[in-house]
This record gives sequence, structure tokens and C-alpha cells, in this order.
Amino acid sequence: MAKVKTTWSCQDCGHRQAKWTGSCSMCNQWNTFVEEVEVTTSKRFESTVREPAKPIPVKEVSSDAFRRISTKMGEVDRLLGGGLVAGSLSLLGGDPGIGKSTLMLQISEALAAQGLIVLYVCGEESVEQTSLRAQRLGVTADNLLLFSETNFSNIKAQIDRLKPDILIIDSIQIMYKSELPSAPGSVSQVRELATEFMHLSKGLGISTFLIGHVTKSGEIAGPKVLEHIVDVVLDFEGDRQHGYRLLRAVKNRFGPTDDIALFQMDTAGLKEVENPSEAFLQERKKEIPGSVIIPTIEGTRSILIEVQALAAASSFATSSRKSTGLDQNRLALLLAVLEKRMGYALHHTDVFVSVAGGMKIVEPAIDLGILLAIASSFCNRPIDPDTVVIGEVGLGGEVRSVPRIESRIKEAVNMGFKTAILPKRCLKGFPTNPKIELIGIELVEEAVHALIS
Repeated sequence: MAKVKTTWSCQDCGHRQAKWTGSCSMCNQWNTFVEEVEVTTSKRFESTVREPAKPIPVKEVSSDAFRRISTKMGEVDRLLGGGLVAGSLSLLGGDPGIGKSTLMLQISEALAAQGLIVLYVCGEESVEQTSLRAQRLGVTADNLLLFSETNFSNIKAQIDRLKPDILIIDSIQIMYKSELPSAPGSVSQVRELATEFMHLSKGLGISTFLIGHVTKSGEIAGPKVLEHIVDVVLDFEGDRQHGYRLLRAVKNRFGPTDDIALFQMDTAGLKEVENPSEAFLQERKKEIPGSVIIPTIEGTRSILIEVQALAAASSFATSSRKSTGLDQNRLALLLAVLEKRMGYALHHTDVFVSVAGGMKIVEPAIDLGILLAIASSFCNRPIDPDTVVIGEVGLGGEVRSVPRIESRIKEAVNMGFKTAILPKRCLKGFPTNPKIELIGIELVEEAVHALIS
């Protein structure tokens, strides 16, 4: 007979404890504990593996069964490391209405056109609603099967009957197991379902996509164990005003991480953007103070982005510092360095910095570009439009070297830029390129005097 036990589970990290407390001791979040009834049985999971695994020497392991399936979308295949791995478990998260279901329907069409059986479980919508979206996108594959269900037992019954090659769950937060008394989307339900789908994927060789909700802060909702269980975590983000969508690989056991794929949303669905640098710079206005072009690295590729800054006199006692697409704390540090090294009175100035196009950049190689954009706007003097800026800025005003400088310079040359400001240390051993002039600097003052004075 099953034993019933009441526990308190954190909705953010999944930590469980016997009593309620105001804040979670693991993630330090407040008011996240929810009471759940946990049913403990002697047989919790049923593995779909036909025979028990045996230890095998590493040199005798065969990789013949490791095969990839092309999604017919070059950017998605590159992001996954060469294609979708058979038997993999992937998690796709993103804001509501960003295009997760649209992307999955387009991928399903391409996979079904290759003769693969695709089972699309649309738990949040009816079959008719999903069919209307599919018709708008031109998805008409015969092997794409729609199934509106939220009960895991019924879903598993259809999986056993159809033997699909591809399984898409939309979404994991709406599914539930009737054996668990918790509500759909709770920590225990999401944890149990993720484990069950992992057993199905590995045991039957089904490539599974789980669509997940996100919190207000943009993180994937549910316990952190959900991201640990899956093989690939994809974050779908974007700027709705520009129509760009960024698919970022946060975790990937079969390829590079922190890589991105760029898409353009239109009435016919998502279209791949093969040259992100050209897309981000196509609306750029030259000879405008506060605009700087920076080569940044996202995964395996270099992308040119435009950073815009605006420094204006403040009308209040406390000046404002706002940023879009970069870390607010990093902006405060760069303002302090600029004010200390150059003597600019920025404490009486409102400063706004934005990465054009909706990109979010976290690497420190954009520090010097942000600093020069602020200085350009403060002095009201434009920076040479044919110049790119690269470099990390230290607290002492020194410009530090950055990795993969060759890839950054190559992308700048391909886009027609003539000059590059970069750390002096990066010039050591760097081959001379007649198409671009390389200027090495050691301090922030040198860069400001070279481009603005």
C-alpha cells in the first residue's frame, strides 16, 4: 500500500523540506514553498530498457548507433552540433508568444518530410488551434500527427502504439501523472515527467523536445533538475519590435554551448538569417555620436553589433543609469573608470546604453566599445564609422587582451571595416592584414584620444 507524506517544495529550485519557511535555504528566494502530497511506492519508475546495462571498456564502445538527423534548417543543425541526435532529450524555453510552437511546427514539417513519424502533443491547445497555425505556416506533412492530451498515461499509450521517431511535448508544465496528487506544473509533477520522458527517449531511441515555460526573470520555470536531466537546453529570446529571434544553446551534450542561431519572424513563420552581422548593422546611421561597432563572440562565430550610448544632463539630484542588452553592474564600473581616468563629470549626467537589435551580450570584450560610446556621446563627437573596437577594461583603466582575436578581425574585414582598436598585447604574433589597420592600445586614455580627441 502506498505511503502518503506531506512535504514543502520550492517552486524555483525544487528543494524539499518537512516544514514551511519564508525563504528557501538553497536558492534564497522568498514565498516559493508550496505544500505537496508525495506518494511513495515501492516501484516508482518503469524503465523501457529491455535488458540491464553492463560495464563496457571505453575503447570497446561503438559509436555506430550515434546518428544525427538533419532538421533541414542550417542554423538549427549548426546550433545542435550537426543535427538532431537520435534518442536525445531537448528542452526549449522562452517567453509567451515568442515563437516556440512555430519553430517546433517548422522543424516537425522538415523531419516528417524525411519519412520520420512525428507525434506533436499539443496539451495547451486543441488540435484545431494547432492545425490552423500549421496551415498558416504551410505545414502539411502526412507523418506529422497532432495529439491534444495532458495525461501522461494516455500519451505513453499512444507512444507505444505509434512508435514515433520524434516526440514534441507542448508543454511540460501542463502535463501531469494521475498517480501524483500535485497540480500540473508543480515541482514534483515536472520532475517526475521529465524523468519519465528521459526513460522513453533513451530506451526507445525517440528524439524528444520538451517546451517549457519561463519565469518573470526569464529563467526556465520548474526545478533545476529539469535542466540537468535533459541533453540540450535551448533558450528562445528576441526583440518583438525588430522581429528578430535568437535561439541560444545554454547546454549541449552533443555540440558547442552559448552558440546562437538568428531568425526573422514574418507572416510565413521563422526564416533563418545566415549573416547576423549584416542584419544587425543594416539600420545603422553613420557619423552619429555615441555609436560604436564591436565584434563579439557567440559560441563558434563572430558577430558585429552596434552599441549606442546617450549621455545627457540630468534634471534631478540623482542621475539615471539604464542599459539594455548588457549587465547594469558592468555599466556602473565602466562609468567609474571613465570618470576617474578622463575626468568627465558623469555624476551629473544621465547615461543610457543599448545593444541595437535585441542582442544580450555578457562577454567583457565589449567593455572598451561601451566606454568609447559613452565618451563619444558625452563629447558630442562621432567615432570613425569604419572602425571597430575590441578590449576588456580593468579597474585601473588598462585594456586587457581578449580571446579569439583572429575571428573578430576576420569578421570586421568581411564587413568592410578599415580600422580596428584592440589591446596591444593581442598584436603579438598577429599577422599583418593589408585590408585593415590594427591599432594597439594599453590604456583607456589612448583609445579616447585616438578616436574622439
